[in-house]
Amino acid sequence: MDVKNFNARNLDDPRDVQRDACGVGFVAHLKGQASHQIVTDGLEILKRLDHRGGRASDGITSDGAGIQMQIPRAFLEREAQKAQISLPKDYALGMIFLPKDAKDSWLKRIEGFAGKRGYSLLWNRDVAVDSQVLGPIAAKSEPLIVQIFLVDKRGAKSDWRLYLLRKDIERAAVLEYGIKQHDVYVVSLSTSTVCYKGLVKADDFAAYFLDLKDPLFQSAVSLVHQRFSTNTLPAWPLAQPFRMLCHNGEINTLRGNMSAMNARTALLASKEHDDLDLVSPICVPGFSDSAMLDNTLEFLLHTGRSLPEAITMLVPEPWEQNAEMPADLRDYYEYQSYRMEPWDGPAFIGFTDGRMIGAILDRNGLRPGRYWVTCDEQVIMASEAGVLDRKPEEIVLKGRLSPGRIFMVDMEAGEIIPDHDIKDRLAKEKDYGGWLKSKRSELAEGDLLEENHSEAERSAFMRNFAYTQEDLRLILAPMANEGKEPVGSMGTDVPIAVLSTQRPLIYDYFKQLFAQVTNPPIDAIREELVTSLSSSLGAENNLFDENSAEIIRLKHPILLKSEMVALQKQKKLQVVTLDLCFAKNQSLEDALSLLKEKASQQVRAGAEVLILSDRNLDAEHLAIPALLACSYVHHSLIRAGLRAKASLVVSSAEPREVHHFALLFAYGASAVHPYLALELVEGLDEKSGSSLIDPWKKAKNYRKAIESGILKIMSKMGISTLQSYRGAQIFEALGLTQAFVDEYFPWTATRIEGVSLEDFEEDLLVRHSRAFSGTFEILNDPGVYSWRRQGERHLHEPEMITSLQKATRINSREEFKKFCAQLDHGQINLRSLIGFKVGQKAIPLDEVEDVKSIVKRFATGAMSFGSISKETHETVAVAMNRIGAKSNSGEGGEDAVRFERMPNGDSKRSSIKQVASARFGVTNHYLVNADELQIKMAQGAKPGEGGQLPGDKVDSEIARVRHSTPGITLISPPPHHDIYSIEDLAQLIFDLKNANHKARVSVKLVSEVGVGTIAAGVAKAKADAILISGYEGGTGASPLSSIRHAGLPWELGLSETQRTLVDNELRGRVTLQVDGQLRTPRDIAIATLMGAEEWGIGTGALIALGCIMMRKCHLNTCPVG
Repeated sequence: MDVKNFNARNLDDPRDVQRDACGVGFVAHLKGQASHQIVTDGLEILKRLDHRGGRASDGITSDGAGIQMQIPRAFLEREAQKAQISLPKDYALGMIFLPKDAKDSWLKRIEGFAGKRGYSLLWNRDVAVDSQVLGPIAAKSEPLIVQIFLVDKRGAKSDWRLYLLRKDIERAAVLEYGIKQHDVYVVSLSTSTVCYKGLVKADDFAAYFLDLKDPLFQSAVSLVHQRFSTNTLPAWPLAQPFRMLCHNGEINTLRGNMSAMNARTALLASKEHDDLDLVSPICVPGFSDSAMLDNTLEFLLHTGRSLPEAITMLVPEPWEQNAEMPADLRDYYEYQSYRMEPWDGPAFIGFTDGRMIGAILDRNGLRPGRYWVTCDEQVIMASEAGVLDRKPEEIVLKGRLSPGRIFMVDMEAGEIIPDHDIKDRLAKEKDYGGWLKSKRSELAEGDLLEENHSEAERSAFMRNFAYTQEDLRLILAPMANEGKEPVGSMGTDVPIAVLSTQRPLIYDYFKQLFAQVTNPPIDAIREELVTSLSSSLGAENNLFDENSAEIIRLKHPILLKSEMVALQKQKKLQVVTLDLCFAKNQSLEDALSLLKEKASQQVRAGAEVLILSDRNLDAEHLAIPALLACSYVHHSLIRAGLRAKASLVVSSAEPREVHHFALLFAYGASAVHPYLALELVEGLDEKSGSSLIDPWKKAKNYRKAIESGILKIMSKMGISTLQSYRGAQIFEALGLTQAFVDEYFPWTATRIEGVSLEDFEEDLLVRHSRAFSGTFEILNDPGVYSWRRQGERHLHEPEMITSLQKATRINSREEFKKFCAQLDHGQINLRSLIGFKVGQKAIPLDEVEDVKSIVKRFATGAMSFGSISKETHETVAVAMNRIGAKSNSGEGGEDAVRFERMPNGDSKRSSIKQVASARFGVTNHYLVNADELQIKMAQGAKPGEGGQLPGDKVDSEIARVRHSTPGITLISPPPHHDIYSIEDLAQLIFDLKNANHKARVSVKLVSEVGVGTIAAGVAKAKADAILISGYEGGTGASPLSSIRHAGLPWELGLSETQRTLVDNELRGRVTLQVDGQLRTPRDIAIATLMGAEEWGIGTGALIALGCIMMRKCHLNTCPVG
């Protein structure tokens, strides 16, 4: 196994993901009367939303702005007459970005494509622009903007042929410029609407697009968008609106949505629609999540669906737990859920087809949307109030969108259609309830227990699948007893999986991703109504047809024994079991290849549910790891065009903790039956930590704990439904070779290579040999969660703790060197693999920044009063103040008496005051007594979750400082409930700078793939400093799965952030700080070389004070106080 060298570019986000936040608005005439005033008002809305847009580093180039309108026919007729062209009554107008040096060749090709689709290219027109108003970055990439006028030679309107024409152009552009090309782009191609957009500031929009100033340029609708790009460099085609919609938000489930659409493409068939084989991919690679949502909406309209039906398929309101929803509407949503999974994430979407215009809010309501209707029949809607000046007496109706609700204007009918009318029409259009009664069934629940293996069999299975004493004691027993995920403390300090000595399972090579800043995690505790873990089994249907497939609805994605038996006995769906076990003389690669072939054969033969099972493990057969098998079958069926025809169920002895299940669902499973974990849970006794007798109760508690943990993992990425999470692959691989990932886990980011299929095969053979050796062995205790002498290596081993404490207590540089030598020579983290270049020319010490200045760059980690004791918290502050460094209050507030100096001149005041999601202790007095105000968006040990302080630690003093109640557990919400986008963060930064104009404002982020992108947005939001925190960070209390499996080492996040900021010319705007188990001067030097200017040390400071890493903080039983 080898961790290979890599180019610095490998540290960038390798995923094909473009994301943004923004402002959306529209103005329309209720009766569809076109005027230039509507255009002017649209441009005014765009200007008023300018603060929601971003700027490139030149300060002039916009991240993108645009306006969509009806085709201005009178204006274009006059322009055509100038060119001696007579426009017919009916024509299609295309707005196209072309390379400036290839106009003629591309127009000739477009003319050829148009001819094949039954259109003649009547005229082309260069759109009049004033390039002088552009910023340098926009000017560098400015395209030639051309309008084309097409006449249908077949004499019949056909939006489908226009769609195919655009696909022809896109395909040709990809062949010439590559799959992610932005050189040739069809902005709009329609018989009713046209879109003007680009990297142009709102104030300069009409100055750039000269057409928009002409009084003859008229429309009855203007849909506008102001973009705040959180991807790398903005691009002209990524500006919005797109062809059908504009979008303020994030699609968190994008990978899964794209995979599902690719799978559905293979099912498409229609007598009325030719060349269906040419529409793939429906979601065009290289564009933003918003663009792909637009692609899908556009295609659904071509299937014959109405605009309201199509948009509610994509963005349904929460219906599963809404008891007040009419039954027929619930039936409608349930029916549609079997046709399309939600495109989940915070969203305010404006949409129009030129005849209707409307907006919809996501199921959580995490983006604002407000509307006004005026006495002169104007309808105004936007992301915020004040986008147009209207007197109160002119407003006849106003309101705001609620979660999942639609606002729709039908300009042809001259009416506003209320949400309840739209939903009522949709619900009553067909007998959805009747369909559900005939086609949907559920699995019967019972009280069957798992079949008990013999003692020898169970022992062999446990050792083969790498069960440990820690799994039984720390994972399974707490879940069986309490129905809750187990909690731990003080972070993780064991090597990442690729550096482990313990042959970890494949699950440990994946790290959970999470939402921070650009979209919020969901507060699953307080927003339970909008979440759903329901799943389903069965095939999908052609989107052009009515659904005729049989469906099994699953209330629980974790199947108990009785449900598994019921699934195998039912007759509605054809169920086939695929054996994951293979002979010892066969290779793992061959076994996977055979599994892929069998899966395809069975689906082609009519199988609608494939059960992947490893029950046949024995002394002569090994088992393919369940995650590897699930992902490979999932992606193989997608490639074969068969994925939409069958569901995957995993029946395996391998999964037992929350992280395992989350991965299986993220890579395609619809349900999981963890038969060995259930058997062990049901048989837990008092010696194993069980406090319950009833095995059925223990099994149900275990399922409850797993499902609540899955919900938490979904929520931290801002995903509400398991249906959307399935296949979404919200993970980064850490330490897997690119070739291995490309083959078995495609579309997964992996930036540090190491382990290949051959390595996993070796692990399988070693574990299998030990499991079936014929000798009894007690389960291994690897010491992953607590140090064991024969277990996994830890950063904080007893000798190292003793060495550091000795060095600091006697203030000995020699002892500290011994401590550093112990840490620096072990391969326990990524930086331990990095060496310094030798032979560099030394410089005199007097040319180096002096110690007094360097010390000012140090800070402690954010450790709250409550997570640690008052004495410790104050001692840390006094020490840091003495040396001129900074201590961090953490999120627990700070007693005001500490703001005054002590009689001896010392100060207990923390220089950095943290502002976290619960705002514990945050008052004006608190804010003004700070040198730095830090906005905590995420925490290394549990990113995407809020801080938690167990109730037995909340005494009267802690409660007073936090403005809470003694004895009550304090759980901060995962999101800041006033920060749902990058624009909201910019507002808080602005507010904090006004509260304390002397303080620096920093933003704390956690390392993950894409954190550089987020940091670029934070820099644009005018933060002064950015902290990149590693996943290893300490914590007072956190779920064990979060401690071990969420977030990435700071080395990756810091390097990506440095490069992204440099590439976007934003590096000079912010100071970069890093923390995450920094211990030695070598660590500091490497962090500095990677871009850090400041460094935070938290756990190290506690160890120096006497902490011995018992990891009992969450229990309030620290043996050293």
